[in-house]
Amino acid sequence: MKKKKLLLQVVLDALLINLIYLAALNLRFEWHIPDFYMNTYVKYALVITVLKIGVYFTFSLYRMILRYASVHEMLSILAAIFTSNVLASGFLMLIHSAFPRSIYPIVTILDMLLIGGIRFIPKIARTRQTLKTDQTPYKNTLIVGAGESGIMVLNELRRHQDLGNMPIAFVDDDAEKQGKLIRGVKVLGDRHSIPDLVKDLKIAEIIVAMPSVKSDDEREILEICNSTSVKVRIVPGVYEMIDAPIKVEDIRDLSIEDLLGREEVHLNIGELQAFIEGKTIMVTGGGGSIGSELVRQIAVYKPARILVLDIYENSVYGLQNEMKRNYPNLDLIVLIESVRDRERIDKLLGTYHPHIIFHAAAHKHVPLMEKSPESAVKNNVFGTLNMVLEADRHGVEKFVLISTDKAVNPTNVMGATKRICELIIQSYNPIAKTDYVAVRFGNVLGSAGSVIPLFLDQIKGGGPVTVTDREIIRYFMSIPEAAQLVLQAGAIAKGGEVFILDMGEPVRILDLAEKLIRLSGYRPYEDMKIEFIGLRDGEKQFEELLINEDLADRTDHERIYVEKPISLDFHELELSLVPLLESTKLHDRDAVIRELEKIVPTFDNYVPDRDKDGH
Repeated sequence: MKKKKLLLQVVLDALLINLIYLAALNLRFEWHIPDFYMNTYVKYALVITVLKIGVYFTFSLYRMILRYASVHEMLSILAAIFTSNVLASGFLMLIHSAFPRSIYPIVTILDMLLIGGIRFIPKIARTRQTLKTDQTPYKNTLIVGAGESGIMVLNELRRHQDLGNMPIAFVDDDAEKQGKLIRGVKVLGDRHSIPDLVKDLKIAEIIVAMPSVKSDDEREILEICNSTSVKVRIVPGVYEMIDAPIKVEDIRDLSIEDLLGREEVHLNIGELQAFIEGKTIMVTGGGGSIGSELVRQIAVYKPARILVLDIYENSVYGLQNEMKRNYPNLDLIVLIESVRDRERIDKLLGTYHPHIIFHAAAHKHVPLMEKSPESAVKNNVFGTLNMVLEADRHGVEKFVLISTDKAVNPTNVMGATKRICELIIQSYNPIAKTDYVAVRFGNVLGSAGSVIPLFLDQIKGGGPVTVTDREIIRYFMSIPEAAQLVLQAGAIAKGGEVFILDMGEPVRILDLAEKLIRLSGYRPYEDMKIEFIGLRDGEKQFEELLINEDLADRTDHERIYVEKPISLDFHELELSLVPLLESTKLHDRDAVIRELEKIVPTFDNYVPDRDKDGH
């Protein structure tokens, strides 16, 4: 089939080559070709035909997939036609054919129109078919950034017309580019022009192509774009693209992480490699948002073995399959166990002898733990105590507790239990061979049970989006960012520290809700309602990261601070935990709260005012 198609193309070109010369002679001699010129051409027609087709083969004209032809293919075709005519004209002059010189440019022009033009028929037909069958109308598209990246995006959109994007304007902050035409598309203003251009030009999609822009500028530009409520996509930063040419599949949807403007985490790779390589690492709560990301990050640094411990088999099953696929040679062992079971933990640590433990297992959902404080105490406090005591008994080198900003001056049961976990770590470290540290940070974007998945579900369901309070703020970082900084903190820990991760600027939850609504293509308060439902049990307006800011020092890592160790007797703390454990057996919430308050003096359990109906 391929040979037949090639033969057909060659025969068609041969016919066109000869018809073009005859047409050129007729045009030159007004349709009365003298016998001398006619006989001369007929005598050498075969040589000219073979010469030209030979050049077409040399330029790979018969290997092109012409329905996908682009500027590159067009230039190759024109180069082949020009070269073949130079050689053919040179041959005719060499044999003293005495052809009029005007024949040569006429033949070249006709070659370009016919030999070249016929090759773009499949491309034209495909474009027409796309226009007929594409049910999605073309989307007026604005490209932000008229530099190299913006031009690459323009070329990609034109190459992939099936996507339905019609680039009709650029914007760029460079005043010298404004008003100029770039490949037929005009630069119509700067970042501040975007909202007006969206309205005036009926823009349906914005593509931000400024991968090298500074973080603050990028955040402002993305905020402006997102405020228009049209679809926004972005070209990844240079660190993601690794200097590669932009392809259409590289252009991704704008995410909430982009709008929050978190800067890239810079890690000390050598330090992490020395910390993890060749060691057995255990991650408790390994199926959770942070635990599973820790497993992924740890695998990069070539541990001897990873032990994933979790009570929920469904969450770790997916992680196990993912790790087997991505790291087929990794020694990964999944353990379906509870940190509450000290005897079982003793057995597992005695069997596998981990060098490092990342303790992420915890009940963390604030409203649920307000209703079930006994479970929060048993799992968070006594599960941690079990892990701490058994880690030292079995010679674990380093134990890293995952804590939370809710442990600072807690107003809820979950925060109070995590503060006790920090106290266990700090008080036990001086009397243990194991180095114990805690890492404290705020909310992570997209973690199970967090506000962002809730908002997205509400938006998907048509609203309303529920916000507890107009002024409530939270600190956020991405799950990979949190996991990376936890590893880095673990690597630099000496024992007894509470590390505090720099969460950046706090985010107002109402602003977050509005941004997510716009990201989903709706206008807040117009297309999608926002309702204010009041603070929930145990919830406070403002989260804190430090117990005492005067006691916090910078580490060598720009994103990690350390709270200096406190002086606390472990045996006294252990004695105070006995009545706490007993209170969990009474099924009396108030009794549990009273015992928590004794151990954590800063604990002030918040319960919002209720009306007579309990609402």
